[in-house]
Order: sequence, then structure tokens, then C-alpha cells
Amino acid sequence: MRDGQLQSLIDARVSRPQAIAEAAANRRKPESLLGDRGKMMIIACDHPARGALAAGTDPQAMADRTDLLDRIVLALSRPGVNGMLGTADILEDLLLLGALDDKVVVGSMNRGGLQGASFEIDDRFTGYDAASIAAAGYEGGKMLLRFDYADPATADTMQACAEAVSDLARHELMAMVEPFLSHRVDGRIKNELTPEAMIKVMAISSGLGTTSAYTWLKLPVVDDMERVMAASTLPALILGGEVSVDADAAYAKWEKALALPTVKGLVIGRSLLYPPDGDVAKAVDTAVGLL
Repeated sequence: MRDGQLQSLIDARVSRPQAIAEAAANRRKPESLLGDRGKMMIIACDHPARGALAAGTDPQAMADRTDLLDRIVLALSRPGVNGMLGTADILEDLLLLGALDDKVVVGSMNRGGLQGASFEIDDRFTGYDAASIAAAGYEGGKMLLRFDYADPATADTMQACAEAVSDLARHELMAMVEPFLSHRVDGRIKNELTPEAMIKVMAISSGLGTTSAYTWLKLPVVDDMERVMAASTLPALILGGEVSVDADAAYAKWEKALALPTVKGLVIGRSLLYPPDGDVAKAVDTAVGLL
């Protein structure tokens, strides 16, 4: 980011905060959710808002906001990238930088399940709600829903997500649900990435809210994806997860999943923004090529 851009962004936040709403109102909207390839390619960055700053082997990878924004802007500029998922702070920086024109924009809703906290499963809605997403003119909202059968806080998070699905549907906006079956192992939340676990949480998530008409699922690649994806008729997007040291293996798994009929694209964050070789443009272009 050039010094002038950073200073302009800071000046707007200090002296003219209404510039954010103006930029949202003036943003060029995408013609459809799916791009020219008939698939979504969304860059994701909402981990920092729940205290998760690591990428790969660097525990503080996302701690430098200017560096993070540079990586996101570069990723969004690559041909075939047609969307961005983030929290308000990141999306608003990108609005002020003029980086969200023609992109599908998805606001991240529940970031209260702070990484490593004793209350992590109680994932409160501390970010966007349906009304604010609609007011900003965005295309949808995303929520994380981790089911820990041993933690009673799961019920509150599940109810809140169901209400968010219904609220987004009332505004005719995409409700992107990211479900996991989770357990505490040595005091930390671990997601169970087996076909049976994903089938179970997909079945539960598909039934959330007063309608499923606007619900999409955001899912990891696991073994036996053909059987997993047969668990629901809802459209799905594949997430990237942790940065893999074997990027080629990750790309191969994404490509195989994209061949399934309900899989309509990718939502990738750290794997593309912090690739092992540091080449963001190359990583993004490779992922777009899978579409």
C-alpha cells in the first residue's frame, strides 16, 4: 500500500467516518453471485476478529494490518476472483481503498468465540447482523457453527445462527453457514474432519431457520466427498483451512470437490494470502484455474 493510500484511509476514519457508508453506497454491485465461470472465488479474512492471527508457521502472520490489506487487495485484483468475506473493519478498509467494486461481499457475523477461550463454543454475534449487511448493500452473511455435544453453549450458538439464517432470508441475502462437529482436546477446540461428522453437521445446518432458500454451506474437504456432499441439496463452497505445506495436494483436493454438482466455488483465506512460497498472485491464479 502506498503511503498516500494509507494516510487517506486513516484521515477518512479520523475526520470523515461517513465516507465508509458513502463508499458502500457507491460500490458497483456484481451482476450475479456466480462469476463468468459459473463458480465463486471468494477471498476470506475474518480470523483476526476472534484473535486468530496465525498462518502457517507464523503465529503473528496477520498482525500487520497494512501487510494484510496489501495481500487482500492483490488477491482481489487477480482475474476470476469475484468475492470477499470479512469483518466490518476489513471490509470498510477495502471499501475506502476502492477494492470491492463488482465483488460479492459477505459480512462475517459471529466472532465472539475467541480462539482458545473457555467460552469459545459460545460464539456470540459480535459482528454484522442481517440489517447492517442489507444496509451496506452486501450480498450475504457468514456464520461459524461448531457443535460440541459436551458443551451446553452449543445450543445458544445454534439458536443464534438459526435466527440469523431467517433474518438474512427475509432480506433475500445469502446465509453462509460453516458447520463443524467439535470436541475439546487438552482444553482446546478441535474439529472432527471425518465424512460421518461432516454429514451430521450438514444435515443439522440445512434445517436451520424458517427457510433454507438462501442458505449456502461452507465446508472443508474431507475423505469421501461424494458421499459427504450427497447429504444436502444446498449449494456449497469449499474452504481452505490451515496453510498446507503441500499446496499441490490442497489444490488437487479442491479441484476434485469442485466437480461435484452442489459445489459452487471456493472460499479461501490464509492458504492463498500466506502461501508457503510467499507468491500470493501465483496462489490465487492457481486456485482460479481450478474453476
